[in-house]
Amino acid sequence: MEVKNLAERFYNHSLHIRCYSEATIRRYKYVLDFYIKYGPEQEVGQIRQSHIRELLLFGRSQRHWKTTTYLVFYNSLKVFFDWCIKNELVFTNPISEIEIPKLDSALPKKLTKQDAFILLETIQNYPHYNAFLRQRNYAIFCTFLFAGLRRQELLNLKISDVDVPNLSILVRRGKGNKDRYIPISNKLAQSLYKYLEFRNKLHRTSPSFFVSSIRDAGLELEGLKKIAEQVKLSSGIWFTIHKLRHTFATLMLEGGCDIYSLSKMMGHSDIKTTTIYLNASAEHLRVQMTKHPMNN
Repeated sequence: MEVKNLAERFYNHSLHIRCYSEATIRRYKYVLDFYIKYGPEQEVGQIRQSHIRELLLFGRSQRHWKTTTYLVFYNSLKVFFDWCIKNELVFTNPISEIEIPKLDSALPKKLTKQDAFILLETIQNYPHYNAFLRQRNYAIFCTFLFAGLRRQELLNLKISDVDVPNLSILVRRGKGNKDRYIPISNKLAQSLYKYLEFRNKLHRTSPSFFVSSIRDAGLELEGLKKIAEQVKLSSGIWFTIHKLRHTFATLMLEGGCDIYSLSKMMGHSDIKTTTIYLNASAEHLRVQMTKHPMNN
């Protein structure tokens, strides 16, 4: 049976049985669509290790994949062929013994505290169409910078998930389908309170926390991208949403947050993932150096 004929079954199993997120399913679709387009062998039972090697080499040499992109393809194809084995479509995984490149050790890109403040000031001073847009966009960026949410986590927030009086946010089914609570700082709480006031004035009843400016529905990904582009052009500061998450993590460490608590707030399944921010924060390391007993 050909890969394209098995793909939909694989997606449904991953979504409804394994309960993977829609973002994960989109990644699987992207990888398998790429294989269907460029793979040298389409019959799943005839795919050999040499075919996978050929495809991965094509991606690295002709499409100039970064190491992270290579790993996305490698891991996604491995999951697909493991599923094929369980369904007795193949007997061995053709990707299992293929070597993987060493992951780049680049530090996470982040904004300085000054640039983070500039972004918030830019949103406050931007000539929005109305006060609702200004307060909503300001609250969105405060949530990224003061809570470290991922892009889709913010879009998935419901009214019932944000408990401003008790200073907490519940992130449901974050990465890895894990729920987690994130405490809200007073600065973030103030921005969320003001946003909710404007939202109530517009009589928005959508269960989504952040809503569209023109209809009673949740803010969508394209809308969030437009807001980010608007802020980039106005501030002159280039960033990605994920860069704001890195900024939150490094600023928390510089402020004295311990690595265990930060790991919980970030939703990392392994604390080793969080430790990379220790190297990204020169200020945090500088403060630690002052604790050397011979300094006195």
